[in-house]
Amino acid sequence: MNDRPPTLATAKARVSPGALGPARQLAVRVADLDHFYGQGDLSKQVLFANQLEVEAGEIVIMTGPSGSGKTTLLSLIGTLRSVQHGSVQVLGQELRGASTDEVAQVRRKIGFIFQAHNLFDSLTAVHNVQMAVELFGGSARDNHHQSLAILDRLGLANRSGYRPAALSGGQKQRVAIARGLVHGPKLILADEPTAALDEVTGREVVTLFQELARDEGCTILIVTHDNRILDVADRIVNMVDGRIKSAVHVQEAAVICQFLQKCAVFAGLTPRTLTAVADKMHVEEYPRGTTVIRQGDAGDKFYLIRYGRVRVEQERDGRSRSVAELGEGDFFGEAALLTGAPRNASVVTLDDTVLYVLGKNDFDAVLAASDSLQDELRKALFERQ
Repeated sequence: MNDRPPTLATAKARVSPGALGPARQLAVRVADLDHFYGQGDLSKQVLFANQLEVEAGEIVIMTGPSGSGKTTLLSLIGTLRSVQHGSVQVLGQELRGASTDEVAQVRRKIGFIFQAHNLFDSLTAVHNVQMAVELFGGSARDNHHQSLAILDRLGLANRSGYRPAALSGGQKQRVAIARGLVHGPKLILADEPTAALDEVTGREVVTLFQELARDEGCTILIVTHDNRILDVADRIVNMVDGRIKSAVHVQEAAVICQFLQKCAVFAGLTPRTLTAVADKMHVEEYPRGTTVIRQGDAGDKFYLIRYGRVRVEQERDGRSRSVAELGEGDFFGEAALLTGAPRNASVVTLDDTVLYVLGKNDFDAVLAASDSLQDELRKALFERQ
């Protein structure tokens, strides 16, 4: 049971006005996932307690150094390796302990795109693609037309009759992409799909991915080092040494960074550092009438209001009075991150409210890991004096 608070990785579906925590349709759910290569004394752990949830129709880009475990994780999600420890659920099917038939059913709904295109040299481009769709039945005529259509969409209509030896590296990669997309998969797993493509062609490919996600609800996981395509991601997952270190929802992170910039403590920080802070924040949800913090309690959290309203109350001489009302984009408790002083007021929700919360331990962890953040905070605090 994973009872960790939700972070920006799960925020998009959860923080919607008027509803706290609506149900989400997950295409992929990874929980407590470990993986080892080798056996006995030669066993080496390569993935460590990873957690990941990917919603249907989401485009997720996985980044990180070579050897960090990205491709291993992708191959486990794609049923190309067996799950050893933990849980991997794909399109509603638990893969750990699944039967051969159950795995085969999942695999039929996945489109694979690898950096090594692995085309059959004796077949033309269209027949390489057609082989993939013929695994799913249908008439030869329809499959041929379907294969020509996807090649045309990728700018290869005039190369459909060419064998791989007559194609450039980029053209071969586009044929491989067409082969992975031709059967209309529900989930696309792509390992460096644009590595061999020029900027224009790479952009055409990721635009196609966006269209599939938007129009057909296709879920797309991309492992890449190609910084040119990061802008298509709904979420960017970073892996280091076999561990998912961050999973930032791009749009939500941008919103939170804008909110953070309104707070004097964070106003002078760079976008990169603000994103590092935002990624440490988690979501807390409170029904109307809930006391979020009480005057006199220890101050150890900073709060941003994503949705809803709160009232700030102070008690003096046994009487409580309203000090302020705060709404979306407002914040409270920022002094706690720097001083740990007791709360000087209580905060009560006036509506169902969604808050982004940064705990002092997480703030200190970000601070310790970033010399630039320390320098920026010192500058920001100096300028406040």
